[in-house]
Amino acid sequence: MESVIDTVNNTLNTVVGLLWGTPLVVLLVGTGVLLTLAMGLPQMRGLLHAIDVVRGKFDDPNDPGEISHFQALTTALSATVGLGNIAGVAVAISLGGPGAVFWMVVVGVLGMATKFSEVSISLMYRYVDEKGTVHGGGMHY
Repeated sequence: MESVIDTVNNTLNTVVGLLWGTPLVVLLVGTGVLLTLAMGLPQMRGLLHAIDVVRGKFDDPNDPGEISHFQALTTALSATVGLGNIAGVAVAISLGGPGAVFWMVVVGVLGMATKFSEVSISLMYRYVDEKGTVHGGGMHY
């Protein structure tokens, strides 16, 4: 006779197997395509601006705020890129070869629209308190 723990474990394994398969890939890639089209290719329109931000073209020590543009960028990226992403790329390349690299680039470009939307919304709902400290943004969520 199967115990309650085994039943719960088998049920959860089935649900996880269904969710972490094709439906999740379709949802994530579909969201990237939808946001890319809805915002008019922000990955391409903002490329030169992004390079200028990284170079420090817009940095002014007299501007209000606690961190520079580059520090904000690296904070947002540090919350996104982790050891799993780095190891995942290595495994995908070793198992999938050049085709895996192509699809990682395609999905990465679509993921840029998702990340752009995420950061834009987080910045839209941040606020500055009476001491001048910024609350909200990518650092809080």
